[in-house]
Amino acid sequence: MPLVTTPLENPPLTWTKMAPAILSGGLIAGAMDITAACAYAWTRGVGPGRVLQYVASGMLGPASFQGGTGTKALGLAIHFFVAFSATTVFYVASRKIAFLTQRAAVAGVLYGVAVYLVMYWVVTPLSAVRRGPVTLNSTIIAVLTHICCVGLPIALSVKRFSK
Repeated sequence: MPLVTTPLENPPLTWTKMAPAILSGGLIAGAMDITAACAYAWTRGVGPGRVLQYVASGMLGPASFQGGTGTKALGLAIHFFVAFSATTVFYVASRKIAFLTQRAAVAGVLYGVAVYLVMYWVVTPLSAVRRGPVTLNSTIIAVLTHICCVGLPIALSVKRFSK
């Protein structure tokens, strides 16, 4: 079982081959992740609209919290753009690295951690988001959420549609 595939084992990428994996992985991961974020926020007395405005604040800054439905919709669109982007990256990588589909559960756990690291320590600091204090508890919850709600659904969807 090779870890890297050869060009003969992987035909060129086409949208018809990629679409089912990317659409299912992106939709599932996006829905699970935003649901988890809203559930966590709810335990702190914050509603789902505010969560979506927080996502939009990455682009708009604090002004997103003065917006209404428009900034909430923008937050949802940004969230799913990120989910589809993460799925696309995993899919393209899986065409070259066979391990990602051969050991999808392990790859999903690792990918969830990788997505967490990129989002929390690269993307968020470069955005206009005002992030609160980072605690051990919030970090553990964020990493587990990214493993269960992002990495695993993406890896398993890509594996499912890679046959």
